[in-house]
Formats: sequence, C-alpha cells, structure tokens
Amino acid sequence: MNPRLLLVTGSLVLSVLIGTVIARSGSTGTGPARPTAATRPLIGLSLDTLKEERWQKDRDRFVAAAEKLGAIVLDVAANSDDTRQIQDVESLISNGVDVLVIVPHDGAAMARGVAAANKAGIPVISYDRLITGADLDLYLSFDNVKVGALQARYLVDKLPGGKGRIVRIYGSKTDNNAKLFKEGQDSVLQPLIEKGDIQVVFEDWALDWKMENAKKIVNAAITAHGKDIQGVLASNDGTAGGAIQALLEEGLAGQVLVTGQDAELAACQRILRGQQTMTVYKPLQRLADTAAAMAVKMARREVIVANGTVDNGFEQVPSVLNDIIAVDRDNMMETVVKDGFHSADSLQ
Repeated sequence: MNPRLLLVTGSLVLSVLIGTVIARSGSTGTGPARPTAATRPLIGLSLDTLKEERWQKDRDRFVAAAEKLGAIVLDVAANSDDTRQIQDVESLISNGVDVLVIVPHDGAAMARGVAAANKAGIPVISYDRLITGADLDLYLSFDNVKVGALQARYLVDKLPGGKGRIVRIYGSKTDNNAKLFKEGQDSVLQPLIEKGDIQVVFEDWALDWKMENAKKIVNAAITAHGKDIQGVLASNDGTAGGAIQALLEEGLAGQVLVTGQDAELAACQRILRGQQTMTVYKPLQRLADTAAAMAVKMARREVIVANGTVDNGFEQVPSVLNDIIAVDRDNMMETVVKDGFHSADSLQ
C-alpha cells in the first residue's frame, strides 16, 4: 500500500456508487513544500502525444477545468517517445509540481517515472491509460474491457445472422488499454469463433495506434484472403480511419462494417457518410473535469472518493471508471451533439 495514503473503506456515494475514501496527509518525501488552501496548486500533466484530436481535447479541457479551480498546469507531450516522456516527468518533478497526471505511452516503462515521483513525495494520477507495476495513487479512465465488449457485440449484432469473416485491428502493444479492449472483444467473440459463426481472417497490432499501420493491416488481409470480409473490428477511430482508407482503395467502403472508439470528429463524419459503422463515445469532458478536480484536491491533501480499484500488477489502485456509449447514425445527435462534444454543423 502506498505510504503516502491513508485508505479508509467506507460507504460514500460518488455517482451512485460505493467508493473508497482516500485521505491524504502531508508529504513524507523530500519534494517541495505542499500547498495550502490559499496557494495555487501546481499540476504537472505529462501526455504521450498531441497528434490525435482526442488528446488535444483532453488537454484543453483538463487545463481549463484545473485553472477554473485555481490551479496552474504545466503540460508537456512526448511524441510517443518513452525516453522523452520519462525526461518530461523528471523535469516536472524538478519544477516542484504538487501532483502529476500522466497519460503514458508505455504503461510499464512509465513505472520508472512513478518511482521518481514516489521518491519526491509527489502523488501520481494515471489518466485513461494504466501505468503498470508502480505505486500509483489514483487511476481515472473508463471501463476499457467494457469498451471492447461493446465494440464486438455491436459488430456481431449488425452482421447478417451474427455470422461473418472479420479483420481485427488491435491498438498499440505498449498501451495497456489496447490489451483491455482486446480482452473485452474476446469475451464476446471467442464463443462465436469456436462455433464457427465468426472467422477472424487476419489480425494484428497497430504500432502506436497509427492510422497508416492500421491501413497496412487491412491491405495485408485483403491481399492474403481476398475481399470477402464483412467486418473490421478496429479498436479506435484512428485505426478505423486507416482501415477505411484501405477499403476505399478496394471499393469496399460502406460495404464492410467498421467499429471505432473516441467519437473523433472525422469518425463521426465517416459514420454519417456511411463509411464507418459505429464509435464508442467516452464522455471525455467528464473524465478531464474529474481528473482536474481530483488533481487539485490531491495537491491540497483533501479527501477524494473512488468508485473501485484496478490491479496494475503492483497493487489494487483506487480508481474512478466512467460510463461509455455506443454511437452510430441513429443516436449521434442525442449523444455527442447534445453533450456539446461536436456541433451539428461540424458534422456536415
């Protein structure tokens, strides 16, 4: 158990869930003096990348929410480079941040950065992607196993008779979330694969979630097995975009079901054009707002409530997991548009 935390199990309500109270005491490390209620907390935000629209939105919303709560945010992005991200974290520690919020490129590699923060007495929040093998203070994300299951169930339900030949595109092997998405997908698909209803004709991991790598996977699938494909189970909207590029080249776009995740603007536009079938909408504004509020509370050593725990291979990490929604043409206006995530005009 993290020595910087006093954990008390209790019946406190957060979003109608039973939670764990995390009561923070003063630092026992050698880091900078901790803020009082009258000071402005300094939050370090270390991002894997800002190349994807999704992470730009997270960063902007988090910074705005934290500043509204009186905090100052130092944010850096590592361009999917583990060495650089560790250096970013060490630099934020040297700058005397009161709390670290990290979106890791490689969850296992970032254990080194968490160890450095532990030594300095600085609490760490793992944001959306789980940092593994480390003494974390809090994990904020969505139920990522459920995300994968939702993608697979939607795909199967849309296949004629629940049967077909599919291509599976996993995310980056360095991202623990990609493994959780696959776990959820497997929970739905494996019984159907064993029955022979679903045939996975090709599958591979898309390095760094890059669109061009996803395109190569679909190109390779078509080269090896032909055009008789009914679905592409893509783990996020970026890889879905790469898959659709390959399908466009083969004259198959709109004829093959394609899943996604993150409700990126380009993906929502593709859904309305009939090229992509669905995406998983994760209310990122809620995630960023929650992360900002908890980071400020953690910096000020105030009480925090979590709604569960997640095993990161080192400990059961206090966690807050938010709900998700499957989005297609039928409910886009009442979900991503109603929430203000995208405007109706931007989807045209």
